[in-house]
Amino acid sequence: MTNLTITLDEAIVKQARVRAIHEGISVSAKVREFLAAYAQEGEAQQASAQAFIAAARRSQANRDGARWSREDAYDRPSLGHGGGGA
Repeated sequence: MTNLTITLDEAIVKQARVRAIHEGISVSAKVREFLAAYAQEGEAQQASAQAFIAAARRSQANRDGARWSREDAYDRPSLGHGGGGA
């Protein structure tokens, strides 16, 4: 493990120590948890995006290759607003 020196407001450290005691964990352990999650967040998002793209490629939802235009998105029946567009 590597030691890390940081500068924090003394009041924040005191509050963190009190909360950590109530949670049965050390402040160092909480900082480790936070930094691990922070460092791996980008990796998790990238993995999720890749899984989504893979699922979309396997999908049979648009096997005929239909293409949609922006106009198609707005060419739909009104939901009781008495007419077409906004």
